[in-house]
Amino acid sequence: MEFDYYNWILLPVLIFIARMCDVTLATLRSIFVSKGFKKIVPFVGFFEVLIWLLAARQVLSSLTNPACFFAWPGGFALGTYIGMRIDEFLALGMQVVRIITAVNHEILASELRSRNHGVTIVDAQGSTGPVKFVYIVIKRKSLKEVITLIEKHCPNVFYSVEDVRKSSKGIFVNDSGVGNAGVNP
Repeated sequence: MEFDYYNWILLPVLIFIARMCDVTLATLRSIFVSKGFKKIVPFVGFFEVLIWLLAARQVLSSLTNPACFFAWPGGFALGTYIGMRIDEFLALGMQVVRIITAVNHEILASELRSRNHGVTIVDAQGSTGPVKFVYIVIKRKSLKEVITLIEKHCPNVFYSVEDVRKSSKGIFVNDSGVGNAGVNP
């Protein structure tokens, strides 16, 4: 009896690849929805479901093949990972960075402003006394640079980072590194 390469090798590999693709698209679709990219979401969803239907049909027609059963969750796991990595690479959208510090806020703010980031500073009261609340809205692609500056100038401060769904006006660094006042990125 000859080994059945199609059912034991090729079919599971195809199911794995299809599942990886549809879950990558699902992950990206969810990210696009959360960031408000309404125009691309329906197209991504269409291809996500189309690929899913093709993969599910193959698995359901091969219920006696355990290799197909392992290909399905394997593709799911890798697709989730790939979707998250693509999101990191694209770095779409805006983020808000909130910094609470009692020291060196002038140096940090000056450095951020010299790199064309809009900075707002507010007096606040922390649990141990007066602090400064430094607020920055940035393009997500600038996050590593901003965190590097925070850790350089204020290494022991508290900071938090959150996604921004929508913003209006402000100072944002454009692709050439120059700040534009009053312009949405």
